[in-house]
Amino acid sequence: MIIFENVSKIYPPDSVALKDVSFEVEKGGFVSIVGKSGAGKTTLVKLLLREEEPSEGKIYFNDYNILDIKTSCLPLYRQKIGAVFQDYRLLNNKTVYENVAYAMEVMGGSDYEIERDVPQLLKIVGLEDKFCNFPREISGGEKQRTAIARALAVRPDVIIADEPTGNLDPYHSKEIIDLLEKINEMGTTVILSTHDKEVINSLKKRVITLEDGALVRDEQKGRFIL
Repeated sequence: MIIFENVSKIYPPDSVALKDVSFEVEKGGFVSIVGKSGAGKTTLVKLLLREEEPSEGKIYFNDYNILDIKTSCLPLYRQKIGAVFQDYRLLNNKTVYENVAYAMEVMGGSDYEIERDVPQLLKIVGLEDKFCNFPREISGGEKQRTAIARALAVRPDVIIADEPTGNLDPYHSKEIIDLLEKINEMGTTVILSTHDKEVINSLKKRVITLEDGALVRDEQKGRFIL
């Protein structure tokens, strides 16, 4: 489903963010990307979202080289990838319901589809009683669950979670990871980028470890080893 083929990213003048990275992610997989700060995790996420382009190598999504995607077609491509970030990126002037609905509006969803789907999405993430709350009125864990519901609103093939537990305490971190596992069990591919040792060791799923931009380990039931 996703293939990184000898991918390198060098920022001018000579800062190497990734070097000769190759791996595959199968449809329905759950993969964690780990590494110290500066190891290349965020660069990898940006490359997959086509926010950056590699200096060398190729990236395939569903057998299609994403570098061949025209700029005008990028929104359609990104619709297939739901992104969740550490800082939530919610709209503070919109309610929980409106934040999720807005994602569907941007992608051309009808009023009927929004009224049908948003309550279901909020139920999946356990926020059926927070429809009318604004971001300032809910906890960090609830904000992240809202962000996940928003990512799911476009019915993506893949969820990329970039440090989704970075601002959360252990209790709420577990809630978010449990939710990502639930989404994965429903058939969505999940790529988790994190430096949270406890999260990785509890998952017992595939772990790709980056070190100074290089892929140094790829283990099917990996642990956090740096």
